[in-house]
Amino acid sequence: MTTRKRKTGKKVGGAAAGRRRRRVWTRYSDERLLELQLRELDLRIERTPLSRRVRRLYEELEGREVPVKPHVWLSNEWFSPDGVPGIAIPFYLAHPRLVKLEARQMLEVEGGTEATCMRILRHEAGHAIDSAYRLHFKKSWREMFGHYSQPYPRFYRPRPNSRSFVLHLDSWYAQAHPAEDFAETFAVWLTPRSNWRRQYKDWPIALSKLEYVDELMRTIAGTAPKVRSLAKIDPLPKLSMTLQQYYRKKRAHYGASWPDIYDRDLLRLFSNERRYASRPTAASFLRKIRPKVRGAVAEWTSAHTYTVDHVLQDMIERCRQLKLRLATAPAQAKTQAMILLTVHTMNCLHARRHEIPI
Repeated sequence: MTTRKRKTGKKVGGAAAGRRRRRVWTRYSDERLLELQLRELDLRIERTPLSRRVRRLYEELEGREVPVKPHVWLSNEWFSPDGVPGIAIPFYLAHPRLVKLEARQMLEVEGGTEATCMRILRHEAGHAIDSAYRLHFKKSWREMFGHYSQPYPRFYRPRPNSRSFVLHLDSWYAQAHPAEDFAETFAVWLTPRSNWRRQYKDWPIALSKLEYVDELMRTIAGTAPKVRSLAKIDPLPKLSMTLQQYYRKKRAHYGASWPDIYDRDLLRLFSNERRYASRPTAASFLRKIRPKVRGAVAEWTSAHTYTVDHVLQDMIERCRQLKLRLATAPAQAKTQAMILLTVHTMNCLHARRHEIPI
């Protein structure tokens, strides 16, 4: 095995150097990279920002006297398997080249920042602790959150104004299923300096869930877990799908398919009258403002950026088909276009309901 030398003159060899040499895909174009199978990426959590975030999670758990540190592994998405006190982390977070690919393919990176990654880790830790101590078998757990065994829905219809659930992840995720309600409540309880008692003092049901979790964690402090499995479900080295297949499936999940429902609104915003023939086309105008408006609408609607972009792309395509052009000042048109995009994105979410990633 060849070695390379640092500036100090010390030799660097072994598995780590071998992995660096094998990761020639870091120099691939997106098109070539998408042809690789996930298992060919040869990724590790060690010595990446992920390892620091996992350590931070362990410190938070230890600080709250939770005696379990969930084991972690790389897979194709975030999840904690039923009955396994561990956490799967999506592979793209293990390398900056893959983070860039994820951003280009999906327009956002779930868990890509320190803050968002920690929020998801705390949520998944809730599932892992539940599995480790089989908490959902307790009568008190069922009385507080509902039946864990109820069928997991493909869709759920959230109630944004409800004060019965904590707010942690986007899309009112605690309302998806009793298991998610517990995991979200646990995550809020675990978050340092969350001041949950003050934050939820006017939300009596949500506060009672937080107080229940607080008491429940006191009862398991210093006790051994009932489930100690170190199993890794769908680990990256066993995933044979290509990156192309992965993103095709993921985009289909977050996409929307709509008929020509935009015409009336678009014709109010733009025009196909001959007197505006010298104005920029509506399609080109929407493409120009696309990055800014989709980001703003995604933030305010809690919709996935890809969903917002899909709705916007449908609007652009319909503008092209109707041969619409800008009929007002660009600043005014931008504001109105953002309002229109928000309305149709919310209609999309309402009609399709919020999808739970599976």
